[in-house]
Amino acid sequence: MPKNFSHYIKESVNLLYETEEKDLGIQIQSAVDEICIALRAQNSLLVCGNGGSASDAMHIAGELVGRYLKERPAYNVIALSANPAVLTAWSNDYDFSTVYSRQVEAYGEKGGVFLGISTSGNSQNIIEALKVARDIGMTTIALTGEGGGNCRSLADILIDVPSSSTPRIQEVHICIYHYLCQCVEEVLTEA
Repeated sequence: MPKNFSHYIKESVNLLYETEEKDLGIQIQSAVDEICIALRAQNSLLVCGNGGSASDAMHIAGELVGRYLKERPAYNVIALSANPAVLTAWSNDYDFSTVYSRQVEAYGEKGGVFLGISTSGNSQNIIEALKVARDIGMTTIALTGEGGGNCRSLADILIDVPSSSTPRIQEVHICIYHYLCQCVEEVLTEA
């Protein structure tokens, strides 16, 4: 447990360094490449997660539909956690474990990209969505904690932060997806 704010910050910084040393550069570049291919072809990027990761999914969509750093056209990005009517109707009438896979059925397309965020890598609704996305022919990306949990075997690209602490993983996830957004925007706005 952090003794004070300075200690807390040092723990966060240490995990950032550990993540850098793990060298996720190849995985992150692969994710950027696949997202850019999909968006150039007018295919969708579907993003989802639970709790704080649901907010992260909406944050990513906000940056890419709106703008990150550059003035440019909107990109076809949907946060599956952003529609409370769909989330509550499907969860109430059927099952929360399929609330995202149902939306992947609706919005997913061959050539698109699915990005599932799960700090444990074991969120059942993310796992089910990864399965459906794969069946459709989407590229699957999992942004997780260390090892990737059960998402690992379903992800074409696994970006796993070397930690099992949910708050710390989420802090690093923000750095990773901000970098992704910046790279996607830079690539897609090149002449």
